[in-house]
Parts: sequence; structure tokens; C-alpha cells
Amino acid sequence: MKSKWVKTKWLLKKQQTRKYVPNTVLFNRSNLTRMLGKHATVFFKPTGGSGGFNIHRIKRLADGYQLQHNAKKTRYPSVEALYAQLKKRSKGRSYLLQKGIQLATAGGRPFDIRVMVQKPNSGGWKSTAIFTKIGKAGKVATNYNQGGKIGYLRHTLAQAHFSPGRITSKEQELKKMGRTVGHVFDGHSNGFRELGLDVALDGKGRSWILEVNTRPQFYPLKQLKDKRMYRTIIAYAKQYGRKK
Repeated sequence: MKSKWVKTKWLLKKQQTRKYVPNTVLFNRSNLTRMLGKHATVFFKPTGGSGGFNIHRIKRLADGYQLQHNAKKTRYPSVEALYAQLKKRSKGRSYLLQKGIQLATAGGRPFDIRVMVQKPNSGGWKSTAIFTKIGKAGKVATNYNQGGKIGYLRHTLAQAHFSPGRITSKEQELKKMGRTVGHVFDGHSNGFRELGLDVALDGKGRSWILEVNTRPQFYPLKQLKDKRMYRTIIAYAKQYGRKK
């Protein structure tokens, strides 16, 4: 599995995908100062790992900075104090700093979107499932194992006050985005058969790729009443030997 930084750089190299990537840089002292000077909210996340673990949210305050991990919030008076704490938490591992996207909400809960793309034995990439991950109020990550729940795209977007026409065009945009990212990744290695894009919508409904997972989990889809998406993904996954 490639690091999040390597995959982000692949997306930034291509014009079709660059527009979807929020400002993302490697964590170091000068990048932290620069990012906090430009953005009111910045995420601090490991270049490896998945499931939303170890993701921290940094908010710029009038008198310092607030660091949130899960539901725990701590305040720091200066960038120096904040940097010292982040350095300690990174334990020498590589981390990214990413511009915070204020997630759209449905029923008062923030959500993001998972776009599953798979490559069957014949033909190109297909966007086989799109579903929403609806966060637990007060949590930093929307992931299922962070207390989030899985939802249907059209239903969630309707709850977020998208019109039916806008929902249809957003769904088409996401499917195309998934296929495009698949082609971009093919340019670096032909071994990829499945990708899971984590996509945020901001308050205006603009799409942002937060990250691309090369071993995406799809077992949470079993929780949905309608099992069609899960069955579709499994049918494609069996072609390349993945069972669950």
C-alpha cells in the first residue's frame, strides 16, 4: 500500500484530478506555520494507516490553537507549543497537513462519501458503489469504526437539501471521478484492481478528494437493508481473488 503522500502527489500531477485535492503538504515546522496562516482549520493525519485513527483537527483561535483527537480538545497558546505536541504524537512517523474542509451536513451530522471503483477482468475501471459515511456528532472522523453510520447517497444528499437534479449530476460527477482516479493510478502501477475514494462535499457542494484507499473496507455495507451495492462489489472482487 502506497503512502497517502505518494498517492496525493499522483493526483496533483494530473489536471483532471488536481482540482479535487485540498491543499496538502508534509508535516514539518515551516509547513505547519504556513498552513495555519492560510487556513482556519487544518487536519493532521498519518501518511499510513486507515479507519480514521490518529486523525487530529487543528483550529485557529483568536488566542492560540485548538487540537482535537476523537472528542478530546486541547488548547495551545502558540504554534511552537502546538508543534511540540504534534511532533510528540507523530512518534517519528510521517504525517500530512491538509486544509480542513467544512463537511456538508445531513440532519445536523457531517458526512463524506466513499466512491468504490473496481477493475473487472475485461474492460476499464467501473464505479461500482457510492455511499455516504455519516459522522457521529463531535467526532473528527466519519468512519464506521469511529461511530459513524453508512447511508445511501441520494437519501443523504436529499437530507442535505440538494435538489433531485443536483443529486443526479453529483452522482454522475462522482462516478466519473472514480474512473479518472483509476486511470491516474494505472499510470504508476498496473497492479491496482480496486480503490476507495474518500470524498468530502463542502458547504457549497463542491467535491474534494480527501484520500484514496488501495485496500478499501466494504463490510460496513452489510449493515444496509438494500444489499445490492455489497453484492455488486463482492461479484467484482471475486474476479481478482478478494472474498470480503
